[in-house]
Amino acid sequence: MSLKRRQFLFLSSLGTLGTGVLGWTLTRQNNQVANIADSTVIAATPPQNELLLRFASVADTGTGAKGQYAVAEAMNFYHQRNPYDLVVLAGDNIYNDGEIEKIGAVFERPYANLLSQDVKFHACLGNHDIRTENGNPQIKYPGFNMQGRYYTFRRDAVQFFALDTNRNADWKNQVIWLEQELSRSDAPWKVVFGHDPFYSSGHYGVSQSLIKRFVPLFKKYNVQLYINGHDHHYERTSAIEGTTYLTTGSGAGVRPTGRSKWTEYSAERLAFAAYDVYPDRIEVNTMGTDKKIFDKGVIKFKSV
Repeated sequence: MSLKRRQFLFLSSLGTLGTGVLGWTLTRQNNQVANIADSTVIAATPPQNELLLRFASVADTGTGAKGQYAVAEAMNFYHQRNPYDLVVLAGDNIYNDGEIEKIGAVFERPYANLLSQDVKFHACLGNHDIRTENGNPQIKYPGFNMQGRYYTFRRDAVQFFALDTNRNADWKNQVIWLEQELSRSDAPWKVVFGHDPFYSSGHYGVSQSLIKRFVPLFKKYNVQLYINGHDHHYERTSAIEGTTYLTTGSGAGVRPTGRSKWTEYSAERLAFAAYDVYPDRIEVNTMGTDKKIFDKGVIKFKSV
């Protein structure tokens, strides 16, 4: 092969190589630009593993007896490892008749460790609570953080709605109030709590009256979770028309329970539940007095 021919091939290969390098450089730069654009979009949306809020729930607590203290000790144990600063207290806060003079024995002493660390309890009224002055002393008690017989408050991405489910409740105005509050809420997560169960496999069973009053609103406004007590057991349902129903009424004592077609987990155990709220899910962890998690569940976020 002549020198000129070899020179031509060599220069041609350099040209091809240069084109390849240039193409690779431009592609890399374009990818970097695309990645920067993508990362900007991702940064605008909270990462799906970002913890937004952690809270706990317990109910039927107000005995001041051994069972309540055992659950409170488990709540302290969990708090030391997984800090939370909010507890939903779903009624029957003072046995047997809602006497506010018992508040030290049935609330302030059992939960002294949590209260000293600025954990806030938000309560609603149970059937035992209204036996003294229709529960008004409890509504006024600062430690229960109640704003009325039914009320709402927001924490981060979660809006909570407390109901009065007692037989003498102001049903007409309460239903109107709830729809108004749900309709104006822009919180991604909506959690309702009250004392009485809608769906239960325990002593009180299913409440058709509560289902008729509230389930259409829960469905319409995408309420993802309802928390209650009254039945003294633990039970977590599968999603029923988009809402998970969770009974945590074993905060001081237990009664027998069973299972229903919608039951994900039920247990006759002293317990409380903890909730880790993320952008796309709520993780439920339920702990017994042996300080071990015995139920884990996930409530998936579902937009309207």
